[in-house]
Amino acid sequence: MEKFVIRGGKPLAGSIRIAGSKNAVLPMLAATLLTRDVCTITNVPDILDVRNFLQILKNLGCEVSIKGGKVQIRAARLVSTRLDSRLGSSMRASVLLLGSLLARSGRVASPYPGGDLIGVRPIDVHVRAFRKLGASVVLRKRGLHIQTSKLRGAELFAESSVTGTENIVLAATTAAGRTVLKLAAQEPHVVELCRFLVAMGASIQGIGTHTLIIRGARRLRGASVRVIPDMLEAGSFAILAAATRSELRLRDVEHSHMDAVYHNLLEMGVPFDRAGSDLILHKPRQLTACTIRTGLYPNLATDLQPPFGVLATQARGTSIIHDWIFEGRLGYLKQLRRMGAKAQILDLHRALIEGPTKLGGATIESLDIRSGMTMVIAGLVATGKTIIVNTHNIDRGYEHLPERLQAIGADIQRIE
Repeated sequence: MEKFVIRGGKPLAGSIRIAGSKNAVLPMLAATLLTRDVCTITNVPDILDVRNFLQILKNLGCEVSIKGGKVQIRAARLVSTRLDSRLGSSMRASVLLLGSLLARSGRVASPYPGGDLIGVRPIDVHVRAFRKLGASVVLRKRGLHIQTSKLRGAELFAESSVTGTENIVLAATTAAGRTVLKLAAQEPHVVELCRFLVAMGASIQGIGTHTLIIRGARRLRGASVRVIPDMLEAGSFAILAAATRSELRLRDVEHSHMDAVYHNLLEMGVPFDRAGSDLILHKPRQLTACTIRTGLYPNLATDLQPPFGVLATQARGTSIIHDWIFEGRLGYLKQLRRMGAKAQILDLHRALIEGPTKLGGATIESLDIRSGMTMVIAGLVATGKTIIVNTHNIDRGYEHLPERLQAIGADIQRIE
């Protein structure tokens, strides 16, 4: 089992380029199944979830070419509509293949999607939508089987579910007639998927709003797209700079996606400047406690609640965390308490963190992608040696993290 060994307690300096968005590229990869033409995607992050997703596409019969951050996919002839059980159950995003395969082939067999263990993440929204679009869905112990003779447009509710919105849009792009999707998610990666589909020939109105109107197209064509910068990675590195009291420059940041992050950083006393697409973090004089409240975009993403939680351990006063999106996302605080953090979990959604607290090195666990990055930040803050296990979770969402941190002066090693 791989692990990270960190010797922290010192400031860092330098610059880091923000990679392409994990949450944007995965639905785009699913969308390539909707055409027999070549699709080209650039600025693709080299992360475990992308590698596994591309392997699933290869298993289905896609031709996949990878060169640096450029991926070309041609789904001219599919040889299967059954998803690999191991790969499919390794990530949440595999659920997006249901909509695209259903639209392309009229059938799909899949394990239940896996990914981060952060509370109940049902697929009820997806199942209800597929049934209303005219598909038969059979739920079995180890997975689900979906098939249809023809998808037909309907009026649907996405309940602000991100993957639910994406899956419905993928399925509806070639469905007969008109689909009206209400309570659609508005996250930037949802917007980018819709724009990519429009470039492929789909008809989608209301992009960026809570109501999408999709008119089924007879055929989609190949298209090219550049993946947007990852706002979650940018937020993670900004918090890392503040927690370690470092001067860092983040390159290729999409500032328009960062309003909630910037608000919380300012509330906590973190000084920063913007220069073009760069974000320049300055050493904070004193960090101040605040309320860390997550919500639907454009509010603070639930994925950034754990990193802000470790920042709160270095802030003066009592910070309040209220994450109502998921009911199991506070488990990382138990790991931080092993390092000396003063954190009280009030219930499944709320916690109190008292600071500032000196953190000490310990052996801790990466519970999921974002809590894993949180443990890395904690290790860089702490004095002494920190060992992080289950680092594959971190590799699922952060590209070559030890090497990028080493480049700015961090003492972090990957041990196999």
